[in-house]
Amino acid sequence: MANTSHPEYNPLILKLDSIFPLTDDERQALANLPMQVVVIKEGQDIVRAGDQPSRSCLLLSGFACVYKITGAGKRQIVGFSIPGDMPDLQSLHLDVLDNSVSTLTQCRVGFVTHETLRDLCNRYPRITSAFWRETLIDAAIFREWVTNVGQREAYSRIAHVFCELIVRLRAVGLVEDHRCDLPITQAEFADAIGVSNVHVNRVLQEMRANGLIETQGTQVTIPDWETLKKVGDFDPIYLHLKKEQAAA
Repeated sequence: MANTSHPEYNPLILKLDSIFPLTDDERQALANLPMQVVVIKEGQDIVRAGDQPSRSCLLLSGFACVYKITGAGKRQIVGFSIPGDMPDLQSLHLDVLDNSVSTLTQCRVGFVTHETLRDLCNRYPRITSAFWRETLIDAAIFREWVTNVGQREAYSRIAHVFCELIVRLRAVGLVEDHRCDLPITQAEFADAIGVSNVHVNRVLQEMRANGLIETQGTQVTIPDWETLKKVGDFDPIYLHLKKEQAAA
């Protein structure tokens, strides 16, 4: 399992390389990408709906979420962000953000100016294609989440989210033997799958009793990956991973 604090660990390169195989020159250009790195404590917005940012954020470590707030003040999480993700990359082309991004844990975040990203894309057209593919995959994930919340039972919904996170975390080197750090609270699961906190607690207890998951603190182990996939109605095709080991 990769050490996210190691100076040679670059989740952006791992993420893009898992969906769009990069050349050595492209990896070096990404490794040299100038950014302002800051540590943001948990529960803080990185960007908010309505912002007009001049830079995009890269999650270097920690977990975050993309969310929207209803008129009644309720939060709907529409995606979880992991190391290697640039959850507001669309701000490179859209002037105003229509969603917010918040940290779920303490996060190291690298801010890259849009000017720097445009220069990178001009010099390396294939990286432009990689970013374009990344945004298309984000759209595919959102479609899958709509299906998950709208058509599956809560038990299957949570199993599906576990499967997705395991596959995505594996692609950036953060899973070992179907075991990973997954510091997502019951309340955050509830906001992601559209049920109550109490219902999430009940479902997680049932999943443990059925041997689908094992938890110790924030560590999650999947004893029977194939059964979890079946329960979650999970097919990783929508993640469009190029490397077989990332989707294993």
